[in-house]
Amino acid sequence: MNRDTIRQASVADIPRLIDLLHQVNMVHHQARPDLFKPNTTKYSEQELKTLLSDELMPIFVYDDGEVLGYAFCQITEVKDDRLLQDRKTLYIDDLCVDEAARGKHIGSALFEFVRDYAKSIGCHAITLNVWEGNDPAIRFYQNMGMQPQKVGMEIKL
Repeated sequence: MNRDTIRQASVADIPRLIDLLHQVNMVHHQARPDLFKPNTTKYSEQELKTLLSDELMPIFVYDDGEVLGYAFCQITEVKDDRLLQDRKTLYIDDLCVDEAARGKHIGSALFEFVRDYAKSIGCHAITLNVWEGNDPAIRFYQNMGMQPQKVGMEIKL
């Protein structure tokens, strides 16, 4: 896997990002139709344009002639908080590999790239959320060395 194929996303990538965002949404919709609407995306084209210009929200793409995956990230920093330790964190808001390209270690390459990037900018940790029921994603992140930090719970009424 050539990590040179990972780069920062650009405005030209928006149509492909929208396609991949649809795939992610359908995974979530299938697991939790009570929460996620079908056939939509987390971000609009205009929102993606705004994100692409925000240095605290880098988006990386795996581009092997075609964008086959992405990692949406968010950099957060706690300083001088009354309760919490000073800490810089990279949150992976979304990581997706095209369903037709899965099993080719693209997700691992993206995750390792993001991990190296987070280290290079002085982050203490990488965090993310995974929906219960998305077992392939949970196994993937565990294989990448992640472990639970906290658990969100609900009761359906």
